[in-house]
Amino acid sequence: MFFFDVHTHKESFSENVFSIENKYPNDINFSKPFSIGIHPWFIQPEKIAKELLIIEEKLKDENCFALGECGLDKITATDFELQKIVFRKQIQLSEHYKKPLLIHCVKAFQEIIELKKELKPHQIWILHGFHKNLQVAESLLKNGIMLSFGTAIIHNKKLQEVVSKISISSILLETDNTDVDIKEVYQKIAALKEIMVEDLQQKIKQNFVSLFPRVQSRGFF
Repeated sequence: MFFFDVHTHKESFSENVFSIENKYPNDINFSKPFSIGIHPWFIQPEKIAKELLIIEEKLKDENCFALGECGLDKITATDFELQKIVFRKQIQLSEHYKKPLLIHCVKAFQEIIELKKELKPHQIWILHGFHKNLQVAESLLKNGIMLSFGTAIIHNKKLQEVVSKISISSILLETDNTDVDIKEVYQKIAALKEIMVEDLQQKIKQNFVSLFPRVQSRGFF
């Protein structure tokens, strides 16, 4: 049974881990399953047009599973209005190429929800690295945004309370840019949900395959 890591910056060498590696437009190695996007931290006005063209080309690659990470961040130096423009352009690409959207969000959850309501996208939005409270979680879930939990779940008591109260059917798991094994994230969430790790693996697999059906049809595992 596989462990699924929907968002990582590290290459996995485990035989039973299927991971989607985060890539940027200036990366050169796209030989393994990946997502690609313009992160709000790294928006450079003079490079936006070129990077969007690169993203559009890479979205056609059979190894590309999602667009992102992209999104909104209120504590980075990047102009917030510019962030919204770049985010909207990537949402359009996500819709056109039918790729789920991996979202980075810092202190801009309401704006994300408002955009979701306005644009009514057909592709699933995934809020990666979620570590806020139950109220924010329920608001995102109510608006059809999936939540991906990372290594913070291992030690963050408040986040553990959130996971214990929401349905497994609306979550994914990740390691982001940490060196923690995805299996540790699975083990912690299985314990919180009081189920066997194998049962959690099956449930997360269902979530993952529903988002990325070609994982099975293309024989990635």
